[in-house]
Amino acid sequence: MPKRDPRVTAYIQERAPFARPILRELRKRIHAGAGALEETIKWGMPSFVVDGKLVCGFAGFKAHCALWFWKGEQVVGRKPEEAMGQFGRITALSDLPTAAELKRLVGRAIACIEPAPPRRARKARSTSAASVRARTRA
Repeated sequence: MPKRDPRVTAYIQERAPFARPILRELRKRIHAGAGALEETIKWGMPSFVVDGKLVCGFAGFKAHCALWFWKGEQVVGRKPEEAMGQFGRITALSDLPTAAELKRLVGRAIACIEPAPPRRARKARSTSAASVRARTRA
């Protein structure tokens, strides 16, 4: 079950009437791309993260919507077009990538996420009498 953020629901409801069905469909298709995605709001826009790392997001404006991937050129294979994101101005459901294409892109975006570097183990401090004396003299 996808982790949904009520702020994303509120964001969609506050957009222009033409944008609401587009944004709802984007949300559905993005979640279908991977079960591990969590919703959040970044830079005032709905964003999707895995382990706290950005994957993609969308936005609704006065006259169009936008879909973007964090490592967009690497994921989609092209630079942003004339509008925000890699898919230009989205003004209708027919402008969206297909569900299968979006699922593939979400999977590719998740694969591009670099794993967190392993944490180094801290050296245990010695509690011998000699080491305690050495630390207190310093």
